[in-house]
Amino acid sequence: MNPALMLLTLCQGLFLTNNVTFIAINGLVGLALAPVPWMATLPVCSYVAGGALFAPLVARHQRAWGRRRGFQVAALVAVMSCSLAAFAVTERSFWLVVLATLLAGYYNASAGLYRFVSTELVKPARRETAISWVLAGGLLGAVAGPALAKLSRDLLVQPFAGAYLALVGVALLSLLVVSLIPFPPLAESQPGAATGRSWPQLMREEPFFLVAIAACALGYGVMNLLMAATPIAMKQCSLPFDNATFVLQWHVLGMFAPSFFTGHLIQRVGVLPVMATGLLLNLVCVGFALTGQDLTHFLGALLALGVGWNFLFVGGTTLFTRAYRPEEKTRAQATMEVCINSTMTLTAFSSGALVTAGGWQRMALGSLLPLALIGLALAVGARRLIQQRAASPVPNP
Repeated sequence: MNPALMLLTLCQGLFLTNNVTFIAINGLVGLALAPVPWMATLPVCSYVAGGALFAPLVARHQRAWGRRRGFQVAALVAVMSCSLAAFAVTERSFWLVVLATLLAGYYNASAGLYRFVSTELVKPARRETAISWVLAGGLLGAVAGPALAKLSRDLLVQPFAGAYLALVGVALLSLLVVSLIPFPPLAESQPGAATGRSWPQLMREEPFFLVAIAACALGYGVMNLLMAATPIAMKQCSLPFDNATFVLQWHVLGMFAPSFFTGHLIQRVGVLPVMATGLLLNLVCVGFALTGQDLTHFLGALLALGVGWNFLFVGGTTLFTRAYRPEEKTRAQATMEVCINSTMTLTAFSSGALVTAGGWQRMALGSLLPLALIGLALAVGARRLIQQRAASPVPNP
């Protein structure tokens, strides 16, 4: 944990404070302002859709301006978008809230690169640990996000307007912290640098490229499907808002607390077994969701979902960093973020319709299809790894 990595970990924590607060309030703001109930999660959907939309632009900006300037611009976009959201809630304008969260997607896409940038701040042998440590910064979001949503909910006359204004302060703090990090220059930004392969070439030539994307994107999609609908589902079950923030807090703790050992676990037993364990925990989550709808069942489901997501996401990210060359990193990373945010867009939109029309348990059943696809991707990855080890006397790390 060098100073630069510590600061980047803090940036991740501030980013997750923003994300968790958004998850805690955007669905409820949508439920209060949407023309029809099934549109309730549209503000959540537009946030992740913005991430998919802006990911290629973020990559271009970072190639042109470098890591620090790119992250600074993203923090300023967060300030602007949260201010606009506060104004939209005050004016009770649903579609202006949707626009504000769409613009916030630029910050979402940019901060999604923190885990990749962590590998640029350490030696190659430490990349798994660096990814884990930066993701562990999400613990700050686990504690601060629900608390911020709860304390600022009624800060102003219009409910939740104060929460968006509080996030302006969080974004300003992120701007300060990211300005202190000495990022190394990007290899692909140097004069005469090789351009590298396009993303279609990477998909054809790097078998682990698609396996990692499938695990990260579909794993994130399932997590988002269930997490985005949790506050609404708990309200439908007549559980108070404090219970929803409590469940989300433990869910985010489950997402990021394992990061203190996930990197070491990957080094010890291998990346694919860790990812397979993550898939199994997702199935445990579905089991909890299907057996009851009280506080205990929501808590068990979301906690298992969080830990399962961590194993899939840290493992998938680690696998992904082995599937491209240094000069290809921003293009490859943008492809990953587009896939993740596109999947999250679909699941965020679907969750509103599923939870309001079909209920919590039917939505949990729907998550079994993407989980089956993750299992297929892991099987393909395991087969490829066996082939590589058979062809080489040196085991693949």
